[in-house]
Amino acid sequence: MRDQLVIEWPNLKEGSSLCQTFSDRAVLGDVGIPHLLLGIPLPSSDLPRRLGTPNYMAPEQWQPEVRGPISFETDSWGFACSIIEMLTGVQPRCGRSVDEIYDAVVRRQEIPPIPSGLPPAVENVLLGCFEYDLRSRPLMTDILRVFKSSQNSVHSDGGWTGHGSRILPDKSSSGYTEWFLSKEDLKVDDVVRSRKPPNSFKPENMDVPEGRVVGVEHNTEGESFVLVRVHGIHDPLRVHVSALERVTFGLAAGDWVRLKEEDRRHSPVGILHSIQRDGSVAVGFLGLETLWKGHFSELQMAESYCVGQFVRLKANVVSPQFEWPRKREGVWATGRICMVVPNGCLIVRFPGRLTFGEQCSSFLADPAEVEVVTFNTCPGMVKKYQHLEDLHWAVRPLFIALGLFTAMQMGFSVGRKLRGAKAKKLQSSVIQKDGQHVDGQVAGNPAWLPPSMANMLSKGTSAAAGR
Repeated sequence: MRDQLVIEWPNLKEGSSLCQTFSDRAVLGDVGIPHLLLGIPLPSSDLPRRLGTPNYMAPEQWQPEVRGPISFETDSWGFACSIIEMLTGVQPRCGRSVDEIYDAVVRRQEIPPIPSGLPPAVENVLLGCFEYDLRSRPLMTDILRVFKSSQNSVHSDGGWTGHGSRILPDKSSSGYTEWFLSKEDLKVDDVVRSRKPPNSFKPENMDVPEGRVVGVEHNTEGESFVLVRVHGIHDPLRVHVSALERVTFGLAAGDWVRLKEEDRRHSPVGILHSIQRDGSVAVGFLGLETLWKGHFSELQMAESYCVGQFVRLKANVVSPQFEWPRKREGVWATGRICMVVPNGCLIVRFPGRLTFGEQCSSFLADPAEVEVVTFNTCPGMVKKYQHLEDLHWAVRPLFIALGLFTAMQMGFSVGRKLRGAKAKKLQSSVIQKDGQHVDGQVAGNPAWLPPSMANMLSKGTSAAAGR
C-alpha cells in the first residue's frame, strides 16, 4: 500500500484487516458495520449483514438498537482487541461460546487483560478503548497519535522514557476520560458553561453559569485554558477547557432532548451526542442502530434522567416496550436507574423485589415511558410508605418485624401493669378483711386489742374491784 493511503474501516479486527494479494489488490472483508455507517452496499443481497465477530465486538454491537448506537468509536474496541492479540498471540476470549462472551462483555462489563510492560501512553489508550460508554473512548486519530508518540520510547530499569503524552485531568477527579474531553474543541466567541458532572441532570457547581470565550491559551505542558467573559464580572475568568462545555443554540452535548415530531420507529427521547456550530446535531435514540442526524430546530429539551433516580411507568402506558414488573397489587413497580445507555435506554434494577437464582434482576426502559418518583412527590403517608418499600426488599419484613416487636413490648408492658394493679387490689382486699377480723375479735376479748389499750382496760378493772 502507498504511504499516502489512509483508510478508516469500521469493524476493525484481525479478520477484516487490509491484506495484499498476488494480484496487487487490497481486499477488505466483513462489511456489516461499514454498510450500516457509511452506506456501503453489500456485494450480494443474499449476503447476511453481520455487525461484528463476537471476540472483537463492543457492547453496543450486540444489540445496536437497544444498547447502541454504533459509531466510529465502536471501531476502537475492535482495534484494541486486535492489538492485544498481536501482543499476546492469543485471540481475546478464545475458547468461549457466544453466550459466554455476551455475558462477559454486556452484562459483567469485563475487558480483556492488558499485557504488562507497555509504554504508559499505549496502556492508557488501550484501556480507553474498552470504556463501556462509547463516548468515553478515543477516536482513531487519538490512537494513531499515541502510537506515533510512543515510537521512540525506550525501556530501561527506571521505566519508559521518551514517550509523549498530554496532561489532562484524571477521570477520578473530573469524572470524564481524557478522550471524552479531547473531543471538545473550544474557540473564541463560543458560548460555554460549567460542565455537568457525569450521570447528573444539572450542574452542581456553576462557576461559569454562561459566558463567552474571548481567548485560548496553551502552555508548554500541553494543557489548554480559555478566557471566559461572564456577565457581571469585570475581568475574564481563566478556566481549564475540561471544566467547560460548549453551548450552541441553547444545547450542549449530553443534554436530553425530544423530537418535536415523533417517529414511531424509535423513541422520541434521546441524548444529544454532538452539536456543531452550524446547528447540525447527532442524537442517540433508543430503537436506532446509528446516530440520528438532523438540525437543532427539530429538537426540544426533555426531562433528564441519571443514575440513582427512582422511576416507574407512566399511568397512561398500558403495554410498555420492554418487560416491566408489577407489585402484588397489580400496579407497576418502581425501580432505580443503575445505568444510562448512550442512546437514552435506561437499565433499571428493582431493589424492592427479592430475586432468586436465574430471575432477571435488571430491566430495560424507554425514557419516554417512565417518570421520576421521589419521596417528596408521593402524596399521603400510604404512598410514601410504598415508596420506602421500593428502596429495598427488606423494608417490608423489617417493618413487620418492628411492628411485632413493638406489639410484644406493649403487651409485656400492659401485662406487667395489669398484674401490678391486680396485686395491689388483692393486697388491699386482704388488708381490709384482716381489719374486719381484728375488729370482731377485739369486741369479745380485750387481749386482742393493742397493748396500750389493753393495759388501760386492765387498770380500770382493778380500780373498780378495790372499791
